[in-house]
Parts: sequence; structure tokens; C-alpha cells
Amino acid sequence: MRDEPIDDLPIGGEPIGGERLDLDGLDRRLLDLVQKEFPLTERPFLALGETLGVGEDEVIRRARRLRDQGIIRRIGPILDMRRLGCSGVLVALPVSAERMEVVADLVNGYQEISHNYLRPNDTEFNMWFTISASEKRIEEILSEIREKTGLEQLVLPTKRIFKIGVRFEIPK
Repeated sequence: MRDEPIDDLPIGGEPIGGERLDLDGLDRRLLDLVQKEFPLTERPFLALGETLGVGEDEVIRRARRLRDQGIIRRIGPILDMRRLGCSGVLVALPVSAERMEVVADLVNGYQEISHNYLRPNDTEFNMWFTISASEKRIEEILSEIREKTGLEQLVLPTKRIFKIGVRFEIPK
């Protein structure tokens, strides 16, 4: 068992703007493996290292570096929230450039919000985010955001899921 905790690995690292980072072949293989077959074992980084032909410490070091560079944002499960009695909604807000950071910080403060994007378009609704929670909790979150921002909300409930999960090809 490792003495050094790896609890900090799943979360953190600010994404880097359009900057292209140099990845070597091992980085690419690690990213591919993490996406398609992350081992569900007591020591997943050891198992990844065995598959890649390197040690556990090397896998952890690379995973942390990739996280710190904003390439890995999170390692974790994708849960079927419907089976847990939850719902999902896509929400849009019309946020002025002057209020963008404050509203984004507020929205991002909810653990039930998994994605938050600025999406400029032909309408005034430019901040889009997803909420997964019980219907009661979704209403609470929407009410709190409405009270704290005074912004109109476009709320689009999930009716049907067509695809859950994604696997990215790692560019060379």
C-alpha cells in the first residue's frame, strides 16, 4: 500500500486556454486507458502502470501533471442519476460580461452542477449549465440562483438520454 495519499487527484487544475501541450506516447496511452478502462481495484494506478509497463509512482506523477495542465479535469464515475431517483435539467442564464465571473462562481458552488459553459449565441442566454438532483433540490437551486442573481432562467428538463459518456481521441 502507498503511504502517499492520492485523494487530491480527481479534482483540481484549471483548464489552459487554447494552448497545445506536448504529450509523449506514454501520456497518450495513459489518457486512452483512463477513458476506456479505468481499473476498479484498490490500487488502480498500480494496475495502469502494469498495463503501460511503468511503475505506480510514474503513473501518479503523470496523472497529476496532466491534471495540473488542465488535460485531466476529473477521474470519477458516471452515475445513472435516474436510477437514484434524480432528474436532470439544462439551464441557461442571460449574463452580462460585467457579472460573468460572479455568476459563474455562484453557479459553480453547487455540487449538483456538473457543467457550466459560456456559449455566445444569437440570444441573450449565454451561460449554460446542467443540474442533476432530486426535483425538489433542482427547484431549490434554481430558486437560490434566481434570488441571488435576479436573472431570468431558461430551464430545459431532460426528456431522453441518447448518449452517456464520451471517449476522446488523443491528438498526436
